[in-house]
Amino acid sequence: MNPFKVIIVEDVALEMKGTKEIFRSEIPEAEIVGTAMNETDLWKLMRDNQPDLVLLDLGLGGSTTAGVDVCKQMRRRYPDVHVLIFTGEIMNEKLWVDALDAGADGIILKSGELLTKGDVQSVLDGKRMVFNQPILEKILQRFRKSVLSESLRQEAFLDYDIDEYDERFLRHLALGYTKDMIAALKGMPFGVKSIEKRQNDLTNRLFGEEHGSINATRLVTKAIELRILDIDHLEPDDE
Repeated sequence: MNPFKVIIVEDVALEMKGTKEIFRSEIPEAEIVGTAMNETDLWKLMRDNQPDLVLLDLGLGGSTTAGVDVCKQMRRRYPDVHVLIFTGEIMNEKLWVDALDAGADGIILKSGELLTKGDVQSVLDGKRMVFNQPILEKILQRFRKSVLSESLRQEAFLDYDIDEYDERFLRHLALGYTKDMIAALKGMPFGVKSIEKRQNDLTNRLFGEEHGSINATRLVTKAIELRILDIDHLEPDDE
């Protein structure tokens, strides 16, 4: 690793001391050209000592979003400076997404393996989306859940012989569309009578031939239970 300059932004003195020790013992190539405990101190340092890397805590001065604002400004004012988040916000996944959207090169959680030379080198080499083991495990959990959910949905489409018109009908029914409104959709080449027949046919497929009275609400609920409808992606077609 070649020598590089870093500014550490951390508002907790003990955490700052620990982070400096990580660099001293694990990444001696780093020259710490300054430390800041708030945004004001950071921008003063940036004027005099533009670093290669800013190691940034997300929570500053009691605000969990301060680091996100710093990322946005850093990308605008110093586009060549790398920003690596080093945060104790272990459970706030929305904050991680906001930081990445704001331009952070990666996120290292203050748990598990902590900050390593490899993580820092990856960022300095221009790699994006640099994460340590704890956040990678969370990403893998979400990915696994998403893949399994999509697999169950595909199986439901096959098991219940669902075509694109069935899905479109059920989705708009879930969104509160009436049969007249659904029949008027550009992608639905059926009249109201055909829509009613399709609803009866779907009811038989999802509930079996022997069933009592099934209204639209129960039909939609069943479609959600069977994963035919993705409740997180209920959006209408363009009309």
